[in-house]
Amino acid sequence: MSKRIRKPIKKEKDFSDKIIKILSQSANKAFNYKQIGAKLELDDTQSRNQIIKDLKILASQNKIIESEPGSYLIKAASQDYYEGKIDMTGRKTAYFVCADLEEDVFIPTNNLNHALDKDTVKVYVYNRRKGKRPEGEVIEVVERNKTDFVGVIDIQKNFSFVSTANPKMYTDIFIPKDKIGDAEQGDVVLVHIEDWPKRADSPFGAVIKVLGKPGEHDTEIHAILAEYGLPSEFPIEVETYAQKIDTSITEAEIANRRDMRDTLTFTIDPKDAKDFDDALSFKKLENGNYEIGIHIADVSYYLEEGTILDDEAYQRATSVYLVDRVVPMLPEVLSNFACSLRPQEEKYTFSAVFEISEKSEVINQWFGRTVIYSDQRFAYEEAQYIIETKDDTIPDEISITGSSYQVAPEIVSATLKLDELAKIFRRKRMQDGAISFDKVEVKFNLSEEGEPEGVYFKVSKDANHLIEEFMLLANKKVAEFIGKQKKTFIYRIHDEPNEDKLFAMQALISKFGYKIDFTQGSISQALNKLMEDVNGKKEQNLIDTLAIRSMSKAKYSTDNIGHYGLAFDYYSHFTSPIRRYPDVMVHRLLQYYLDGAKSADEELYETKCLHCSTMEGLATNAERDSIKYMQVKYMQDHQDQEFLGVISGVTEWGIYVEIIENKCEGMVRIRDIKDDYYTFDEKQYALVGATSNQLLQLGDEIFVKVKNADLVKKQLDFNFIRRNNELVN
Repeated sequence: MSKRIRKPIKKEKDFSDKIIKILSQSANKAFNYKQIGAKLELDDTQSRNQIIKDLKILASQNKIIESEPGSYLIKAASQDYYEGKIDMTGRKTAYFVCADLEEDVFIPTNNLNHALDKDTVKVYVYNRRKGKRPEGEVIEVVERNKTDFVGVIDIQKNFSFVSTANPKMYTDIFIPKDKIGDAEQGDVVLVHIEDWPKRADSPFGAVIKVLGKPGEHDTEIHAILAEYGLPSEFPIEVETYAQKIDTSITEAEIANRRDMRDTLTFTIDPKDAKDFDDALSFKKLENGNYEIGIHIADVSYYLEEGTILDDEAYQRATSVYLVDRVVPMLPEVLSNFACSLRPQEEKYTFSAVFEISEKSEVINQWFGRTVIYSDQRFAYEEAQYIIETKDDTIPDEISITGSSYQVAPEIVSATLKLDELAKIFRRKRMQDGAISFDKVEVKFNLSEEGEPEGVYFKVSKDANHLIEEFMLLANKKVAEFIGKQKKTFIYRIHDEPNEDKLFAMQALISKFGYKIDFTQGSISQALNKLMEDVNGKKEQNLIDTLAIRSMSKAKYSTDNIGHYGLAFDYYSHFTSPIRRYPDVMVHRLLQYYLDGAKSADEELYETKCLHCSTMEGLATNAERDSIKYMQVKYMQDHQDQEFLGVISGVTEWGIYVEIIENKCEGMVRIRDIKDDYYTFDEKQYALVGATSNQLLQLGDEIFVKVKNADLVKKQLDFNFIRRNNELVN
């Protein structure tokens, strides 16, 4: 008897997800099974029957609505349908970030449907599988985060493509022949995405600016600015308007101000500064207290609301400090001349004047417009010399003039007293829970042509802290003065740190032998102890960076929640209006309220706060990229040199290494480590040698050499030479 062969049961297809997607893309339109079948390009009977069945199941699950017999609409408030932002990875996949979801949703490459990094999108989230991260599909791109991109153009006979160095931009951009402009083969260009046809693999764009040849210094700096939509120069009409402003000091205007020209006043700034935002005045009072004035350039006097100059300043919102240049918020006629508090010149200022006791207690305060005369300009190094030595003669090797000179005794005395008071303020802040982030800044010695000749580190000393404490005092007291009146104001706010980020940091720093004890007091105390422990160590820069990343980002808002990092209930930005637009708005609002006006429009100012925070973030990214570019350029000239570095990151594809002597970071790819076959151990956060069982983990010191320095991608690749504890053959 022959055995009966059982045919395998054919598994029915499930079209539910595709149906949801089709209905979601046309949320206000009803579809029947035939229309859905046509969309899916299915016309066989079995598929159509399955579509009918799935439609009825989805309707019974209340995910879709049968608007009329046989026709269906997506349910407006479907629990699987969300709006949020795309966060691209470097591997052409993404995560969907939405405040309404507990965890981020994975978006495979084929489900991106033309969404790009940071775009606002609508996503359909698939049913969660047990133990697996939910997946989703982009249904609609609601708003593009950006449409202008920088890349290198590859010109073919009848069309071109532009490819970007941004690892999160997963596609090149197609440029029709008639939209290439003046670009030549291999140029770095700025392109604008105009369209992305449904069935096209790449978006269609047009060249809007040619930036130059790859690798050339000016090209790469302008490319950094263009990548973040930041300007490199002022429009001619704005420059022309600025040149026509009357910048003279008049007796009529002086009469409207508190005249403080006879009070001892001086500035302390970086030695290469050209715009001096702030000055300090000092006077000893008969009662033994001190009158200390924090005088800030009165930019709002010259920058009238509603003018093209004001519009330009608002759009920029901040000056951008790149390695080799400053892109100012205001034209030079204001930033370096009229508003800059230069020595031996009368200037209009907006001031916070305090009566302060020997114990750094604020007894009285006054806010308003003033006129000052700066008696002396100091660089930080000169003020630091006075603080450290109590000497009144600045030696020629420190002097910004290049020659030694004598400082007036009253200025020496004032500097020393201000330093004493500032140290009391700082000590009080730390006791109140402020966090001390004195992160090392990487600086470059540049040639006249802008080439990096050396690297040095900028460290804050007492002179820096002196200025910092009095600026903090002014910012705090101005915010407190308005905040207690319950009127609309612009605050600089900083939320509490995210616990998940703190625990993630804890896991990383433990690899270096450190730990944060959150059980013995406040988080701020624990972080300050960590900062103290790593000070001066080889891993300081890395751990400082990890600690800063664990914190929330400070931002501007009309909703005052205080400033966690500074331990202030009220805080604003009042002290840098030459380079920050929020400070200009703070000056205007302060004068507005001093004049007795009612509360300003909160919604309007919240919109402005959001814009300023966004522009600040873009400027920070550009500044970081310019440092990375200069580090790569510096390392290009040191390709034959061995460097000692510390492992700063471990991934499945290699290790990141930060060179100790110059803080340049690059990658050693796992395939380039030849002394063993390594695999990534996620639990140990290390690479493990298959034969030797040796680990390469966070904090290990290794010697490396430059393998490749890519100026366009701003990327360093290293070759692994040996561990620090291995002898050289």
